Amino acid sequence: MSVESKETTEATKDLLVTTEDGVMQLVLNRPDALNAFSPAMINGLKQSLKQAQSDEAIKVIVLRGAGRAFSAGGDVKTMGEATPVDVYDHIGELNQLIEQMRSVEKPIIAAVHGFAAGAGFNLALACDLIVAAEDTSFILSFAQVGLVSDGGGHYFLPKSLTPYQAKELLFSAEPLDARTAQSWGLVNKVFPLDQMEKKVSEYAYSFTLRPTKALGLMKRLTNAADTNSLPEILEAERATQAMMITTKDHQEGVLAFKEKRKPNFKGN
Repeated sequence: MSVESKETTEATKDLLVTTEDGVMQLVLNRPDALNAFSPAMINGLKQSLKQAQSDEAIKVIVLRGAGRAFSAGGDVKTMGEATPVDVYDHIGELNQLIEQMRSVEKPIIAAVHGFAAGAGFNLALACDLIVAAEDTSFILSFAQVGLVSDGGGHYFLPKSLTPYQAKELLFSAEPLDARTAQSWGLVNKVFPLDQMEKKVSEYAYSFTLRPTKALGLMKRLTNAADTNSLPEILEAERATQAMMITTKDHQEGVLAFKEKRKPNFKGN
């Protein structure tokens, strides 16, 4: 990977944003609070995703945490101080972020290390792909403080696991190690901790070489299967494919196949 196109900005002190060679890195940056969510962090994520959607140079997004963990989710230090209205409003902002992550037509990779707890676990589940360091623990810690899951946990887990596995994680609040999470289908790849940065960079960069528009529409169609019937998905595929054959990336893919070479996709 070259470093000529690197650009770093500080969207907020709680979120660091770096773009390089088509990869937008979003780093949750409250290491002293184990990257627990803050209003500034959530707002920064929403603004960054909005930028990623409109910027054709950005082809893939990586979400990771600074310090020794991915995210602790809600800030336990502030629990007991908020009113029901405060909680309702805060979770409303989080819900907007989760929905935006699902709708942005770029692949989002969660790169998890240390642990992802509570809504931090659910934030990773809202991504399209999850890679984890070998030391990672995933834990839905809500039951430990007498709460239900938020951030989409009740939605994502039963779609990824059996209802029995999902309820066990929710009810027990016991940690799930990275290898078990991978065997359950929650994690795509597990890397040694000392190779994590290199492996994640290689993995993310590989998606910049693929047809961005096609990947985005695959994401849209796959997510639509949550609520649409088979006939609706079939018709959506039909209409989308009729449009996709007009793209330059399709034409390049066909030409590369005929010329027996790797395609040089541009994302359009």
